[in-house]
Amino acid sequence: MNTKTLMYIVKRILLAIVTVWVVITVTFFVMHAVPGGPFIGEKAVSESVMKAMEAKYGLDKPLGVQYLTYLSDVVTRFDFGPSLKQKGRSVNDIIFDGMKTSAKLGLIAAVIALISGVILGSIAALRRNKIIDRIIMIITTAFVSMPSFIMGSLLLIAFAINLKWFPANGASKNGLILPVLTLSLYPMAYITRLTRSSMLEVLGQDYIRTAKAKGVSGMKIIFGHALKNSLIPVITYFGPMLAGIVTGSLVVEQIFAVPGIGRAFVNSITGRDYPLIMGTTIVLATLIVVMNLVGDIMYKVVDPRITLE
Repeated sequence: MNTKTLMYIVKRILLAIVTVWVVITVTFFVMHAVPGGPFIGEKAVSESVMKAMEAKYGLDKPLGVQYLTYLSDVVTRFDFGPSLKQKGRSVNDIIFDGMKTSAKLGLIAAVIALISGVILGSIAALRRNKIIDRIIMIITTAFVSMPSFIMGSLLLIAFAINLKWFPANGASKNGLILPVLTLSLYPMAYITRLTRSSMLEVLGQDYIRTAKAKGVSGMKIIFGHALKNSLIPVITYFGPMLAGIVTGSLVVEQIFAVPGIGRAFVNSITGRDYPLIMGTTIVLATLIVVMNLVGDIMYKVVDPRITLE
C-alpha cells in the first residue's frame, strides 16, 4: 500500500467519524425538539412521579448537558444507556439481539442477490437481444420498480396466506425465507442490470477482440477477462448494498414480524424511547458509512489502475 492510498484511507476514516458525529448531533436535538416525552403515555403518572423518572434518567438536566454526557458515554465506553420502555434492559443488549437476526437476514439476502444477479446479468449479456435477455430485463425492471413493502405484502399474501407454504411470522421456524426473498429481489435485479451493461461494455473492448483473434477459447475470454472486469462496478455496489439491505429492512421486519434491529427501531420511535432511538440510529449510520468506505477501498483493490483522490 503506497502513501497516497494510505492517506486516502485515513482521510475517509476521519470523514466517516465526522459524518457519524453529525448524525448523532442532529438526531439528538431533533428528537428532543419534538413535543412530548417518553413518559407522556404512561398510565396514571403524577407530575411528581414523572419528575422523579426524568431525574432517574437524567432528562431533567439542560439539553446541552444531556448531549455532552451522552456523547461522552458513547465515545469513551460505547454505552448507549438503558432503555426507557424495556425495563431492566440496556440499549446495547437490545441492539445486539436485534443485529443477530438482522445481520443474518441481510447477509443471506446479499449473497443471494449477488450470485443470482451476476449469473442472470451474464446470461443476458451473452444472449443480448435474444428471448432470454428480454425476459430477464422485463422481470428485473419489475423488481427494481416495486418497493419492498409492496413486494413483501404480495409474497406474504401469496405464499403465507393463500398457499401456506411458509410461515407469516419471521420469528418462527423457516420464518426468514420470505423476508430474505423480499430483501434480495431489488438488489438482485439491480446487480443483474449492472452486470449486463458492464459486460456488454467489456465485450466491446479491443483486448477482447484481440483475444478472439488469437484463438483464445470462449470460456476463457468470458471468465478470465470479461466477467472479471465487468464485476468492478458490482463489487463497488456490494458494500453500500449490504448496508442498505440491513438498514432497509425496517419495513420488511415489520411486515413479517422479524425480531431484528429494524423492528426495534420502529418501536423505539413510536414509544419515544430516546436511548434506543439514538443507539439504533448510530449503529445503522455507522454501518452505512463503513460499508461505503469498504466499497471504495475494494474498488481500488480490484482495479489498481484507479487513482484515489
